[in-house]
Amino acid sequence: MKKEGYIDGLVSVIMPCYNATVNLEEAIESVLAQSYTNLELLIVDDASTEPIENIILKYRKDDRIRYLKHSMNQGVAVARNTGLLQSKGRYVAFLDSDDLWHSDKLEQQLFFMNTHQVAFMYSAYEVVRDTSDNRINTIQVPQQINYNDLLKNTIIGCLTVLIDRKQTGFFEMPIISVGEDSATWLNLLKEGHVAYGIQRPLAKYRVAGNSLSSNKLKMVNGTWRMYRQTQNLSILKTSYYFSFYIINAILKRIRLC
Repeated sequence: MKKEGYIDGLVSVIMPCYNATVNLEEAIESVLAQSYTNLELLIVDDASTEPIENIILKYRKDDRIRYLKHSMNQGVAVARNTGLLQSKGRYVAFLDSDDLWHSDKLEQQLFFMNTHQVAFMYSAYEVVRDTSDNRINTIQVPQQINYNDLLKNTIIGCLTVLIDRKQTGFFEMPIISVGEDSATWLNLLKEGHVAYGIQRPLAKYRVAGNSLSSNKLKMVNGTWRMYRQTQNLSILKTSYYFSFYIINAILKRIRLC
């Protein structure tokens, strides 16, 4: 476990990547273009076979960027945990290598977080096509979410999260293949924290042309296992919360079609 002593005011941005040469540079630029500039960007290369280093070299003069590389592929949860262990900031945020932030994402969230003394924030976000900036839909979010709320609707987008580790302490993501981010938020909320949302979209989530209809069964099965394995819910409680998850997932899918 990482010791305490994070740098006050510094935001650590964790960006896992694996063979993401197509969109990586744009994702990096969206972090470096933030109006809040006191940040470090930890790019964790999960043993890519594509030349990720060639892109990173373009930013070698920006000392806010740290490049970490796994010797073998271990999955996105381990990659994010590598970033969490190596990060120095009091605040931590996540952005995958094919997604984007609006330029005032961190500034808006930090202002709210420090004004209201909250530990956990998220926001609405736009869903856009992978090959263009055409918006498919905007994922709207509630003003706040507690543990039971999130069990019913795993609506928090990882790319929108900002967490104050001075309040939460050190945390890691469970090593599971599906739902590791939602499991992390549930673990934090189970400790008594409440997550607060900004209704304005502050990020863009890219989807490939066929991804809206792919891997549905994997997500459904993985979410059931996540409830059982990481939240230790009984079969009865899992069935109860899972029914809400299914309904909300269907409604979300309808809005994205």
